[in-house]
Formats: sequence, structure tokens, C-alpha cells
Amino acid sequence: MEALRELSRNHTLGNPVRLGVMLYLLPRGRVLFRDLLEVLEVTPGNLDSHLKALEKAGYIEIYKVIADRPRTAVRITEKGVKETAEYLKSLRKVLDGIQSSSE
Repeated sequence: MEALRELSRNHTLGNPVRLGVMLYLLPRGRVLFRDLLEVLEVTPGNLDSHLKALEKAGYIEIYKVIADRPRTAVRITEKGVKETAEYLKSLRKVLDGIQSSSE
């Protein structure tokens, strides 16, 4: 159950909204704030607080994009890619262990 202990150590990615943000960012690299709002179906204030937690952990960068009007964008960092991949590996180990024990 070491994999389960590893999962419980990462309080940042243990939150479903934050994990959703990271999973959405992984294949894209960067997204607009409004796109995350639509995909995750959370309020702007809720998303903002989760993004601030991810930024504080060094997993993402939040910045402004100037197009027709200023927009907020989010970019995944190298640390974010690495930590999310490790979290997913640990999750896979736990799920494989559950599946093996039920067979």
C-alpha cells in the first residue's frame, strides 16, 4: 500500500478540481481560464482559488494574454508535468492492486 501512501502525500493533486485542471493541461500545455470554467463546471471564484493553490505549488503559471481584450491563461510547468505523471503512476498502482485483489 505504499502507492496509496504516496497518493495521500500530495494534497495539491488530491483535490478533484485541481487534478482535473492538470489533466486538462497535460496534453494542451496552456489554456484560457474560461475554457477551464466550461470543462470543469465550477464557479470563477472556485477555479481561481484552485489555480492559486496550483501556482503556489509551482505546477502552473497564470498570466495575461492580450488579444481583443485581456484574458487569463494558464500554463503547465515542467514541475507540474512531472508531479502529475508521478501522481497518475501512483494512482495506477493502487487501481492495479485493487483489481488484482478482486480477481
